[in-house]
Amino acid sequence: MTAVKIPYNQLSPEAQHGIVEEFVTREGTDYGDVEVPLETKIAQVLGQLKSGKAVIVFDQGSETCNILRSDDSVLEGIRD
Repeated sequence: MTAVKIPYNQLSPEAQHGIVEEFVTREGTDYGDVEVPLETKIAQVLGQLKSGKAVIVFDQGSETCNILRSDDSVLEGIRD
């Protein structure tokens, strides 16, 4: 994987919101039996990015972004 970590604070608020919104609305990211409003999901993920519990990763090969937990072993091979 040719990927880099993107510090969330280097992105505009609009870009942060767009990446997070796309992430939380992907197929397979539902929150279970309880319906959680979209803005709540976005706020939760932004909070995780701000606290360092999650990171944005840009895959140069597919030109896509993903959000991973900061302790995900996949990140070991990804440069900052």
